[in-house]
Amino acid sequence: MSGIAEIKHRIESVRDTKKITNAMYLIASTKVRRAKNDLERTRPYFTALRKEIASAFSSGEEITSIYFHPEAREITCKKDGSGILVITADKGLAGAYNQNVLKKARVLLEEHPDNRMFVVGEYGRQYFKNHGVPFDEDFRYTAQDPTLHRAREICDILLPKYESGEIDEIYIVYTDFVGGRTEEVYTARLLPLESEHFRGGNGGAHFEYEPSAEKVIAGVIHSYICGFVYSALVDSYCSEQNARMLAMLGADNNAEEILEELSLEYNRERQAAITQEITEISSGARAMKGKGARS
Repeated sequence: MSGIAEIKHRIESVRDTKKITNAMYLIASTKVRRAKNDLERTRPYFTALRKEIASAFSSGEEITSIYFHPEAREITCKKDGSGILVITADKGLAGAYNQNVLKKARVLLEEHPDNRMFVVGEYGRQYFKNHGVPFDEDFRYTAQDPTLHRAREICDILLPKYESGEIDEIYIVYTDFVGGRTEEVYTARLLPLESEHFRGGNGGAHFEYEPSAEKVIAGVIHSYICGFVYSALVDSYCSEQNARMLAMLGADNNAEEILEELSLEYNRERQAAITQEITEISSGARAMKGKGARS
């Protein structure tokens, strides 16, 4: 870098950028804590629902539910194949968060070419649009500030399509927030459920289910699936904010390194300018002194 003024301008620019990245880091960390608290407050309810489903399976009754046995549906014709719910962010600046989700979604698309795509988050919608991958244009949900109400709305769209046989399976692609610097993209099948996952419930034989255990399961399964979707939305949101927090922290550290290098270069240029001025003054003084001696 040549001029002192140019270096000084660059230092001010980097400092302004550092203020922005630091503010985004603090905002992201606050959002992570708030979303985690919301999830922890609702988790016991959905854990209890899972136990009730397990207890119903332990009652000894023969259960044939369309949520576990898709062949029990009155309509078994295959129209659009699988339904895939993909949860991305609304924007970037979150490291590889969005790319990891989309990579997993593309793998699932290759395994299930006859599919119907439902995308949460503007980033994912723009990606599939630009790559010519068809998705449900009317399904427009934001990834910001996930709520239980939004999870219910999503389930109210997806579950009737499964129940009517319009789609055979429902998959979800989301990022699980493990904590710290660890995040992992998961692909899970929402429907049909695996009955083996609900076996072994305690105390199921001590209850009589009216009108039947199968009807009870049908009544709570919507809430259970809704809880799973809500958990996936919150986990993805936490993962997004955590990824953005780490990305901004990295940008902040890089800005600090750049400032150190620029400050060193600025001091060198400033010292060189001062040395040059002193040299010019000394040379001028010697010239004047020599001229006075000759006269």
